[in-house]
Amino acid sequence: MSVSSFYKSVSHVIFDMDGLLLDTERLYTVSFQEICDRFGKQYTWDVKSSVMGKNALAAAQTIRDKLELPMTAQELLHETRMIQERIFPSAKLMPGVEKLVQHLQKHNIPTAVATSSAGVTFNLKTSQHKEFFSRFDHIVLGDDPEVKSSKPQPDSFLVCASRFKPPVSPEKCLVFEDAPNGVKAALAAGMQVVMIPDDNLDPSLTQEATLRLRSMEEFEPQLFGLPAYS
Repeated sequence: MSVSSFYKSVSHVIFDMDGLLLDTERLYTVSFQEICDRFGKQYTWDVKSSVMGKNALAAAQTIRDKLELPMTAQELLHETRMIQERIFPSAKLMPGVEKLVQHLQKHNIPTAVATSSAGVTFNLKTSQHKEFFSRFDHIVLGDDPEVKSSKPQPDSFLVCASRFKPPVSPEKCLVFEDAPNGVKAALAAGMQVVMIPDDNLDPSLTQEATLRLRSMEEFEPQLFGLPAYS
């Protein structure tokens, strides 16, 4: 199998979840904007891109500080959680996701998920997709006790690699991400990373990725030594 000299062959694939497997980033925007509307504030892409991939409380603190909202980060988190409980179960799979995951699993390529989402929100978001998420070898959540620091630190990806049976070295893992913090985390873990950013994201925040695509549907597995689509 020929691999482009620019990309290295991998044997395992790790996926981020929010905005990458599921269209939940859109739902986060809805929930934060609903609160911002009360105070005449705008949840802009500048603010959003700075918190994508962070854990919930860290994200809420950044949003509160940047937009100078008259509430604590905990209050903001509590109020957005109430909105999210209502809307997260409507999350849909992103284009091309089902096809790629099915293809990798058909060829016995080990796959896993490393998400900043904690258990409760993970369950809300995936409630309509339980069968799909049951196909992964394992899932590392944001509140996993072994994940000491959230993205952009590499912890979640390193823990994820260590849980494959047998554990795999980071350079044999390919990560899929949509967020700048997630890309930084994957690179810090010593992994290659395919970034599929939202069209609204400032292009300057996408430069570090190993490969940048508009959609998962554009991905060519053979670039990284994985079986090509037939």
